[in-house]
Amino acid sequence: MPDPEQPTLTAPSDRSARRDRPDRPIPSPRHSTHAVDRAFLKLERRRPDVRWDAGGVAYLSGPPPALADLRAYVGYRLGELPLLTSRVEGGRRSRWQPDADFAVDRHVHEVVADGPGARDSALHTALNAPFAPGCYWGVWLVHGHDPDAYAVCYRFHHACQDGSAAAMTFRAMLGEGEPSARPVPGRNRPSGVPRRVGAAVGLATRFVVGSLAVRGHRPDAAFAPSGERRLWRGRAPVDTLRRIGAGRGGSAHDVHLAALSGALSVWSARAGVPLPRVTAVLPVDARRADEEQTWGNRCFALPLELPVRTVPGHPDGSRDGEEPLRRLDQVMATTRKLRGETWRQAMQDLVRFMPDGPTAWYLRRVLSPRVTNVMATSMPLADKGSLGETQVTGTALLPLLVPGHLFAVGLSFFGDWAEVSFVADRALPLGELLPELWEQAVGELAESSTPG
Repeated sequence: MPDPEQPTLTAPSDRSARRDRPDRPIPSPRHSTHAVDRAFLKLERRRPDVRWDAGGVAYLSGPPPALADLRAYVGYRLGELPLLTSRVEGGRRSRWQPDADFAVDRHVHEVVADGPGARDSALHTALNAPFAPGCYWGVWLVHGHDPDAYAVCYRFHHACQDGSAAAMTFRAMLGEGEPSARPVPGRNRPSGVPRRVGAAVGLATRFVVGSLAVRGHRPDAAFAPSGERRLWRGRAPVDTLRRIGAGRGGSAHDVHLAALSGALSVWSARAGVPLPRVTAVLPVDARRADEEQTWGNRCFALPLELPVRTVPGHPDGSRDGEEPLRRLDQVMATTRKLRGETWRQAMQDLVRFMPDGPTAWYLRRVLSPRVTNVMATSMPLADKGSLGETQVTGTALLPLLVPGHLFAVGLSFFGDWAEVSFVADRALPLGELLPELWEQAVGELAESSTPG
């Protein structure tokens, strides 16, 4: 039978309605949950007071759709994303199964801003709104602050998706169908199995040793959390980050982490929050080249100490122009190895074969504030996006905010921009300064890396 007619939005016409559905295989309606999925579900049972969700925000220019039309549009697009109409059933052998009681209305909501100056407060309402009972994800239409601008906030329980799968959801809902830019290991070669086993064991041992070294570390609380999350954004041209990184043999993500380190150094002094050590947890996509992106988690998490404290500059206290580049070199010294084929294959093997018990222990340890105190992730989203005739003008990742962490920071690559977003508790001192300080640190890296 032909596909049903796609609904139109209240925008003048839905250009995406005239696109054919992407020609890609739809997964089986029943998929086993992964060990990482089950680990996040355990975390939820252990700490039901914590929001174990992540997501993203798309900012659009143009008149917003009506809630009913958005629900119809999302319902149509869900045909490409069967995970989102499924639920977890079973115990130790739990599986994703179609949800016979699924209703779009329980997942798609709206928040109407109270006037032109209330966009941020409306967004924060969407950011903190609870999921409906039994739901693993939700979409919030945020409008009312401007007749020609609105936002769409998508949030999901981390047992449901990781960042790569969420990026695929973005492209299915709002993108133009670009393939993911995620790096994946090559196809398996049986002759390399002994080497791969050794690399996987070495990677696991490296983390265990690193986590045991801080077992007695009990970080002082920087602030008393309020329980309400906030979002702050910044941006820089993506070509700027790529040019800086390429000039030192690194990547745009390396530049982001170096700029984050510089921003934290300044923020620490201004906010009066001492940072004797800052270790970020970096989520890494560990899917095989042929693995479907839509179902659950296939990610690994690595701790990376950020060079917030570097060798002091000039004795007279003047600015040291080499300090930003020293930070970048220190970041690259660690990430260079992680980008190699051997370590990527090792991460994939660990995620694929590690049993539930070690996986849950690993996740608890790497997310513990005794080991890490910042969540830092990045994700290529799309070159462009639209909803009807309205265009996506900006994006913001909503990384997982872990209890005891200072904040979570996400870098999304959309169009010509690298967009940084900081998610933190409302009580974080001077948290609103972090995007501006990150932008300034990117500028310092660009200035320091310019010849002459």
